[in-house]
Amino acid sequence: MHFPRGIVLFPSKRRLVRGKKPDYLDFVNNKKTFKITFKPQNKTVEVPNSSSGFGGVGEKGSILDVAIGLAKIDIEHSCGGVAACSTCHVVVEEGLETCNEPSDQELDQLDNAPDNTLKSRLSCQCIPSGEKDIVVRIPDWNRNLVKEKV
Repeated sequence: MHFPRGIVLFPSKRRLVRGKKPDYLDFVNNKKTFKITFKPQNKTVEVPNSSSGFGGVGEKGSILDVAIGLAKIDIEHSCGGVAACSTCHVVVEEGLETCNEPSDQELDQLDNAPDNTLKSRLSCQCIPSGEKDIVVRIPDWNRNLVKEKV
């Protein structure tokens, strides 16, 4: 099949002229930050769109990475953020649709988490896209009260 020079067809069958970015890349590049609100602390942090991580634990850009690295909220994470336990379990109350899909390993670990809901995720694996702000609830049993002031 022959395409005119400079035009590329993607599986979505959208035309893209070389040198122009798709709309979703324009959105991500133009939107500099998004917000994550942690409950019950009611602490909101602005998160820059960055793929380099924030010095926390877990996947780069994950809720756990943001909580520890930017918000200075210590969510329990016994396995070190590699989805080998369910101690970093959180509930994404708003904005779950903008997060990556859970892996089979994450879903297996969530089966062991107390108070598991349809909005439950492991904070070490849940990476928001930044398309909109999200609200995350840290369950009472999962907060490290020795290190946090509630």
